[in-house]
Amino acid sequence: MQSDALLHLNLNRRGQFTRRNFLQAAALGVAGSPLLSQIQLNAAEMKKQGRSCILLWLAGAPSQLETWDPKPGSPNGGETRKIQTQTPGIEIAHYWPKIASVMNDVALIRSMTGKEAAHERGTYHLHTGHRMLGIEKFPHFGSVVARELGDPNSDIPNFVSIGQTLSSGFLGVQVAPFIIDRPGQLPDNVTSDASAARQRRRLALLSQQERDFAQAGAEALVQEQSKLYQKASLMMTSPRLKAFEFDGESEDMQTAYGKNQLGQGLLVARRLVEAGVPFVEVRSTGWDMHSSIFRNMERRAADVDQGLSQLLTDLKSRGLLEKTLVLCMGEFGRTPKINARPPAPGRDHWVRNFNLLMAGAGIKGGQSIGKTDENGQEITDNPVQVEDLFQSMCKAMGINADMELHTPIGRPVRLVDGGAVIKGLFG
Repeated sequence: MQSDALLHLNLNRRGQFTRRNFLQAAALGVAGSPLLSQIQLNAAEMKKQGRSCILLWLAGAPSQLETWDPKPGSPNGGETRKIQTQTPGIEIAHYWPKIASVMNDVALIRSMTGKEAAHERGTYHLHTGHRMLGIEKFPHFGSVVARELGDPNSDIPNFVSIGQTLSSGFLGVQVAPFIIDRPGQLPDNVTSDASAARQRRRLALLSQQERDFAQAGAEALVQEQSKLYQKASLMMTSPRLKAFEFDGESEDMQTAYGKNQLGQGLLVARRLVEAGVPFVEVRSTGWDMHSSIFRNMERRAADVDQGLSQLLTDLKSRGLLEKTLVLCMGEFGRTPKINARPPAPGRDHWVRNFNLLMAGAGIKGGQSIGKTDENGQEITDNPVQVEDLFQSMCKAMGINADMELHTPIGRPVRLVDGGAVIKGLFG
């Protein structure tokens, strides 16, 4: 019994012992079953405690030539210049000076290749790891993380999206994204206009109505809805609600992230991760630049450059980056060839090669993986499939990529169907 107790040591959300838990566990140690041995037996489970992921989604598909793989001087280079980063030998587009200053913490994947060049289908593919082919509606990766790493009894959601995103698919509403639109403000309807006594009477009446509904044949639906109401009730009284606001954040910190929707969203993401939320998505729009790409990049990139670089700096200074996976990507790339669409040139949809940024959670920074040719037309080294990316995301989060999920009719499907962890990505 003493051994069993040691195998179930309690950790906080960030995977740390409290002093009390450590002393209690040490007191249970007996000859032949030392504390250290028992901790090692549970090391894999302990390692993924406290893991989090922040996804910065650039909706509309950013151009690889205007982000992490510029080709100045080539026929496809356009007006984009390149700048040297903090890491010798790695150059990126000139729109990203602040990301350049934190490149030692960043890995660039320059050789992504996909199969879906339409926005809806590409967004689905890069959020779920599966193509939109069958009748199954696969879950957002954030819903998988919420199920595998989240606390089912949490008083705040295990998956928060700042801006609209995909659903939890066949995993159900218990791990669906909790969507907010105004970073820095409390979510809608989390405060009650009724007294506590009146609120209890309302819930009791609702419970009676649900019992009648369940007896009429809707028991499964009632159970699911009842869990949602319980979670909502917990959230309304949670002290962790303050993570959605900026109380306690200095004006300097808010300014450092950028006083705009994107920057403030990334600041909320950091606060939510600190509060124990394992998955947060922040959505940036306006990246579908079929025209006026060079003018639009100046405006769009500035907010992301400031907010994302500050997020990485902030996470690292707080000791959170080592357990927080940070992703910055869109649904595909854009054509190397510049079009002639008025009022000014742009780039169209392109899925044969694109790029993305990764950091944290064991990823080796200060590197770029994969190469394209001098015109940005073809991958010349280390093509990375979407399945490879999801294998790598699972590794970073301590999730088994080969696990089986089950559809509503009970059909088993793999979380990631094929692929391999990106070679050299992890230190």
